[in-house]
Amino acid sequence: MRDSPPRELISLADDEGNSVTVRVLGRNPRWTAGLDAEIVVRTPFVSGRVDLALYVARLESWADALDRLDAGEDVAWMEMSRGPSLFVQLAGEYGCPEVIVEDESGSMVTLRVPLVPPEDWIADHRRRLRMVMDHWVPMLSG
Repeated sequence: MRDSPPRELISLADDEGNSVTVRVLGRNPRWTAGLDAEIVVRTPFVSGRVDLALYVARLESWADALDRLDAGEDVAWMEMSRGPSLFVQLAGEYGCPEVIVEDESGSMVTLRVPLVPPEDWIADHRRRLRMVMDHWVPMLSG
C-alpha cells in the first residue's frame, strides 16, 4: 500500500534546471467532481505557479495527448478551456522539446520552457496518469 497519494501527474525536467510540473493537491472541497491542482514552472530565470482544476475528462484528455506525443505530434492540453493551457512542442524553437504554459484567462502570462526530457518520459507519464486516476477518480462524483 502507498504511504501517500500520487501527486505528480506531470513532471518534466532537465539537467539545466528547467521544469514543468502538474501537481495534484487534493479533492476540491467545494466541487465533488474535481481535484485542486497546480502547474509549477521552475527555470534559472523565472519561477511561478498557477491553480488548476482537474476532473475526469481532463485526465482522459491527457491520456489522449500522451498518445499523440508518442505518435510524434505536438499537443495542446486544456486549450480553449477555463484556466491555464499546456502545450508540448516536440521540436521547439531551440531545437529541443518545449513546454508552453499559457494563463490567458488569468494572469495573461505565457511561459515557454525548453527542456530535454529523458528518453522514456512518455511511458513514465502514462504510469503517473494511471496512478493518479486509480487513486483519485474513485473519490470523485459526477
